[in-house]
Amino acid sequence: MTVRLLGAGDIRELAAELDVTPTKKLGQNFVVDANTVRRIVHTARVEAGERVVEIGPGLGSLTLAILEAGATVTAVEIDHRLAERLPRTAAERGVPDGALTVVDADALRVTELPGDPTILVANLPYNVSVPVLLHFLETFARLDRGVVMVQAEVGERLAAEPGSKVYGAPSAKAAWYGAWRLAGNISRQVFWPVPNVDSVLVAFQRDAEARGTEDERLRTFRIVDLAFQQRRKMLRQALAGELGGSAGATEVLERAGVAPTARGESLDIDDFLRIARALAETSGAEATAP
Repeated sequence: MTVRLLGAGDIRELAAELDVTPTKKLGQNFVVDANTVRRIVHTARVEAGERVVEIGPGLGSLTLAILEAGATVTAVEIDHRLAERLPRTAAERGVPDGALTVVDADALRVTELPGDPTILVANLPYNVSVPVLLHFLETFARLDRGVVMVQAEVGERLAAEPGSKVYGAPSAKAAWYGAWRLAGNISRQVFWPVPNVDSVLVAFQRDAEARGTEDERLRTFRIVDLAFQQRRKMLRQALAGELGGSAGATEVLERAGVAPTARGESLDIDDFLRIARALAETSGAEATAP
């Protein structure tokens, strides 16, 4: 059976049926263009038989495009009305039984996913996009790759390289898990209602091996947060409060092979990890000193 995608008229009819008024708070700018949702699925390299988790499926336009490709979908939706309606929409549009599972929950609180998906696809609102992505990458180690549609400002930051103007804590933390790249611009006209900001696709590929242990990740992320609390601040100053003053920070940084006068904007995630490991070594040495 062929899966039939939603058009602009279908989206408006479903919204009217459910008394859904798109809200800025939930980022409910619904995609009404079939070519766009198919493009997202193609960019994510979704193939038949694969398991995809979609965060925030809304009325189901992207969901149906993923299912059209022959994948199975676990959809996480915070809006109870949308979560309840989505399985019926899928059935009405030709989706076979068992291909779609809906989790009615806040994505930031989800700790288990039916089907153990390996691909993440989402259209994420500005205010939760980075926390949701980091939560899913931290919680679900089987997620191997994915594509997310986000506001251009968020996408550029996620994919930023050290030294660029938009490089910051989200850039470094995202890089802990793997490689990120901008994967194309999205026209404002494919959304209803039409937003007043630009959107982009961002693709990620998880590294084959974990960069470090969970303890090292937590310690590294803490150092990242401190380094970017005040931009353009030298690391020995930014980390002084955490590392026993400027002298203590200088010692740890030199042990890590990082210049104390460097700034967080110039460091990649491996630099931050070296600092975390040097801090652990210093703490361990102090703990065992007579």
